[in-house]
Amino acid sequence: MSYLRTALPEIKTETLPGPKAQAIIDRRLKAIPNAIRCNYPLVVSRGEGAMVEDVDGNIFLDWVGGVGVLNAGFSQPEMIEAVKAQAEKYFHVMMNIGTHEGYISLAEEMNRIVPVRGESKKTMFVNSGAEADENAVKIAKGYTKRPNIIVFSGAFHGRTQMTMAMTSKKAYAYGMGPFPDGVYRAEFPYLYRAPKGFTEKEAIDYYIKRLNDVFEECSSPDYVAAIVVEPIQGEGGFVPAPIEWVKAVRRICDEHGILLVADEVQTGFARSGKMFVSEYWKEADCPPDIMTSAKSIAGGLPLSAVTARTEIMDACPAGTIGGTFCGNAVSCASALEVIKFAEKNNLCERAVKIGNRVKEYYKTELAAFGVVGDVRGIGAFVGLELVKNIETKEPYPELVAAMVKTAAKKGLIIESAGTYGNVIRFLCPLVVTEQQLEAGLNIMKETMTECLEKM
Repeated sequence: MSYLRTALPEIKTETLPGPKAQAIIDRRLKAIPNAIRCNYPLVVSRGEGAMVEDVDGNIFLDWVGGVGVLNAGFSQPEMIEAVKAQAEKYFHVMMNIGTHEGYISLAEEMNRIVPVRGESKKTMFVNSGAEADENAVKIAKGYTKRPNIIVFSGAFHGRTQMTMAMTSKKAYAYGMGPFPDGVYRAEFPYLYRAPKGFTEKEAIDYYIKRLNDVFEECSSPDYVAAIVVEPIQGEGGFVPAPIEWVKAVRRICDEHGILLVADEVQTGFARSGKMFVSEYWKEADCPPDIMTSAKSIAGGLPLSAVTARTEIMDACPAGTIGGTFCGNAVSCASALEVIKFAEKNNLCERAVKIGNRVKEYYKTELAAFGVVGDVRGIGAFVGLELVKNIETKEPYPELVAAMVKTAAKKGLIIESAGTYGNVIRFLCPLVVTEQQLEAGLNIMKETMTECLEKM
């Protein structure tokens, strides 16, 4: 085992970026579009577990994990060996021309573990979360023969034309219109920011009414193919969908013949304390009809999936789904090992333990600063919402932005989220050691202290 896997954060250069990193960043600015932004001083030399080392020898603890891609951590030997073994045979077979067994084996595993409604299931693979979400919409339309979909405030589903239309925050779609028609938006149940004075039940009733309003104001339910939900919103601020609200949405879908789609691109593969948040839904008797997954599915290689019961999948017209690189052999080989690794190493249980510790620390040590508005999430999917005033809940994006920069200087990589830019997300690899986790929490406290003093 390399020292990096158990190392603690350590900044060795006098400045960040260091000289070697700065030279590479300068090359980046000349070679790739400015729209692909990066505000971090990090130029990675290698990564192991939850740690990364930059080209100047600085060591960082990564609490972003490629925005949810590295639940199993950097450079796990099992995935490395699987990739090597597959690469020595062949890199790629297009499934419209031939068949490679890895695709079939991985589809069988996904059909086993994905908690969509129905006993007989099928899975297709594509390359990114956006592709998975877009194909889920196509599959829903193919099955229902209906043109419209409903999405939510705070949603992020990708950067293709369809998924930019589905995405709420238009900073991700600025100047890219016109967008596809038939995409209508309801209000997501953001309980922390529900109308003042509402109980949780009253808030859920309010948000269900807002969903029903879409049928009156935008599209008759008879024309809606799918309602697409993130079980925990990612870019929207790590906001969980309350289970009682999900139950109500499931009933609405069943009443009108609408398919319920769970976008688990960011939430899947043990992060929530289950392999998928939809397992909690299934336990509450409100499973989705279609589920998308990506990010951590292949340990860092490009791959995503759409899973649904057989009758839904097989109703899709021939030729409307698929693509050249979908289900790449090397990616499938890695993904099979990710599932084995997660189950063998009890990553679901580990996620619960990590998440409980992080939430406890936030609610005690950080709450003492008087700027913690809400701490929320499921498992190790944790959002920290910062506000200027606990009573008014005025967002504090300036503090979050300062903390992101200051934490990096101390060796901790964190990222913002939320409609107002005032949420710090926690997506640390689930293989983080206890010592590394505590080091990160201590850096968070030091960072908040320093930033508030300056403000």
